[in-house]
Amino acid sequence: MARRGRKKGRPVSGWLVFDKPVGMGSTEAVSKIKWLYKAEKAGHAGTLDPLASGMLPIALGEATKTVPYVMDGAKIYRFTIAWGEERSTDDLEGEATKNSDLRPSEDAIRALLPKYTGVIMQTPPQFSAIKVGGERAYDIAREGEQVDIPPREVEIARLEIVSMPDASHTVMEVECGKGTYVRSLARDIGRDLGCFGHISELRRVAVDPFTADDMVTLAELEAAAPGPPPAEDDADAPPVAQRFRALDELLLDTGAALDCLPRVVLTDDAAARVRLGNSAIVRGRDAPTDAEEACAFARGRLVAIGAIEAGMFHPRRVFAG
Repeated sequence: MARRGRKKGRPVSGWLVFDKPVGMGSTEAVSKIKWLYKAEKAGHAGTLDPLASGMLPIALGEATKTVPYVMDGAKIYRFTIAWGEERSTDDLEGEATKNSDLRPSEDAIRALLPKYTGVIMQTPPQFSAIKVGGERAYDIAREGEQVDIPPREVEIARLEIVSMPDASHTVMEVECGKGTYVRSLARDIGRDLGCFGHISELRRVAVDPFTADDMVTLAELEAAAPGPPPAEDDADAPPVAQRFRALDELLLDTGAALDCLPRVVLTDDAAARVRLGNSAIVRGRDAPTDAEEACAFARGRLVAIGAIEAGMFHPRRVFAG
């Protein structure tokens, strides 16, 4: 009989709200964080292009079970549109495809913003991860072929001008829902204004429920990371938990991703039953009696996600204590 392989890494869980620098891809960022934490498992909630900076929520361990809730959260981007040139990638990376000497006035831009607010139809960029006929759009586009990507519905809660540093650039901020491409916004606004445009700078400043105050830089992570592991025969070496304490303190609890769900508090005994897959009575004057989806906590730690029916919490997904 083959032996089951041991898991590699520490069983650390939580959310690291990473301030991704320009030039680093999302997959590269996850690998870097996983390596720093020596974590068993890691994943991210929403791709951020290498040319973009800012918030990339990274889930470790048990927190990977809550990734879909962060993926669905609203996002805020601050971006700069460079006017006068449309590019193949709709950002600085691509080749120029259209040019114009026209430059838009602030009034002209502002008058157009209502068209891009609310529920709108948007066509993703040619260079995007959208699958077309089983292939990624960017793989087809890199071969020089035109990609036929159908428009799709996205929601934009807020779109506003932040500043106009010069005639050729406008800094804007957008609060949008899942699936919105800021590069497409720049492209489409530029076409409507007749001057063309592309993204020259992009930063994600928030992903609900996280805020800018939660972000941790690469420099902060590297400063908190422990040095090389001690020799196996070093009797005076500190335990693993102590060596990684400073790094682990930068993590948010797994349950931080679930602000969108009703919350119930369980006793220690009830939490033990729920972790075994059993139901528990919901107690508390303000506790919900019915909810299609809710999360249960004990001693401030996430126990399970489930449903509440007639005052009973029924777990659907449990979390290690």
